[in-house]
Amino acid sequence: MNAYAEDLSHIHDDGFGMIARGAAATLLDALAAAGLGPADGPIVELACGSGISSRILADAGYAVRGFDLSPAMIALAHERAPGAGFEAISLYDAPIESSVAVTAIGEAFNYLFDERAGFDAMNAVFTRAFEALVPGGMLLFDVAQPGRGLPRAEHTVWTGDGWRVSSETIEAPARRRLSRRIVSHRETSDGERRTEEIHELELYDPEELHSALCHAGFSVKALATYAGEYHFSAGHGGYLAMRPRTA
Repeated sequence: MNAYAEDLSHIHDDGFGMIARGAAATLLDALAAAGLGPADGPIVELACGSGISSRILADAGYAVRGFDLSPAMIALAHERAPGAGFEAISLYDAPIESSVAVTAIGEAFNYLFDERAGFDAMNAVFTRAFEALVPGGMLLFDVAQPGRGLPRAEHTVWTGDGWRVSSETIEAPARRRLSRRIVSHRETSDGERRTEEIHELELYDPEELHSALCHAGFSVKALATYAGEYHFSAGHGGYLAMRPRTA
């Protein structure tokens, strides 16, 4: 398993936090609109990453429990939000307690680091989340969908303070799979360090996804953006699924 080791976790935290910030703002607005607050229950973050959204939610008064498969991400989360509780385990093993919200931000359900991952495993989490949420509680997440990439290699490079990362992405439409080869260069006290990770993602059809959420009992809203901080592009969709207050 090669899931966000130290260098890529640092780069993701430093340069790609807009998704987590936008998701946290979206969730806080939705909870306020639903009349739910910190007294109504905690928030469970599946694939919490480096704790960017966790810190925002904790600062808003919520008790937060975060889970991520990457120990490097969890170490960053502990530093950023020491008042929250974090554990380095798969989202498929994470306990979902009674809560006002559950999140899975950043294509968490798509990644195939855990051999159990896939549509059925994601659907099982939908059911567990619905059962754990208080009436009016919500599940916020985003997923990669067909069209996230191209059937030929795409090369992208990003740079930041002391780091450079390149990604080679290719989609296999017939298999509904996306592959990313990510090469990180990070300046350290011993000079530049190069690391490489291969990320494989399963892509989910939006109609099948919507149907699964409704079957679990949710009322579903598709999102075009996370609070204006992050806008979803082709092949990437956000969802706010609410547990109705009445059956």
